[in-house]
Amino acid sequence: MTQTVIIFDFDGTIADTVDALVSIANRLAVEFGYVPITQQELALLKNLTSREIIKYSGISVFKIPFLVKKVKGELKDKIHEFQPIPGIKEALIELKAEGYSLGIITSNSKDNVNEFLKINELDNLFDFIYSGVTIFGKKTIINNVLKQRQLKPQQVIYVGDETRDIEASKKANIQVIAVTWGFNSPEILAKQKPDFLIHHPSELLTVVNRKNS
Repeated sequence: MTQTVIIFDFDGTIADTVDALVSIANRLAVEFGYVPITQQELALLKNLTSREIIKYSGISVFKIPFLVKKVKGELKDKIHEFQPIPGIKEALIELKAEGYSLGIITSNSKDNVNEFLKINELDNLFDFIYSGVTIFGKKTIINNVLKQRQLKPQQVIYVGDETRDIEASKKANIQVIAVTWGFNSPEILAKQKPDFLIHHPSELLTVVNRKNS
């Protein structure tokens, strides 16, 4: 039987970085020409798709790669402060013990991810980490990973916390597990019709096993 590969998003899915990302984004608002978000607006944004959030913010699409680069740099100084999502470490260990291959695709930097994994004793669980600046183009990175690692779409399942994770996975013809403990709300994730929608990391093994049954 062909080994199943589970690819994870990083921020909000494995690492509890959402609040920090919002704080950094607000601090950079003047420099990049958008309005800082209030707590009330944050609740609204969680119910929008990635495209709608960018439209709402008013930021120029051309500035986004530069903003992402700046955010990565700021995260580097805080990486030792972040904690794994409660329950995710145990879930990852379970999946690895069951013989699944684990990987990460992220717009965060590979150095940041590696440092976080090392600090939290998760670095021995992942077979690969791919980093790329993407706004709506995660599909391209997913397809590149499939090609480079000679994986068939039916072998792979993606795990992420945002609508763009669902959209990219569907375009790449791979199944997707949407998780409700990250950025986007359960309601907006459900509207995007992921293959699975889960509320706690402890559900991961059951869902992946169901896919393979």
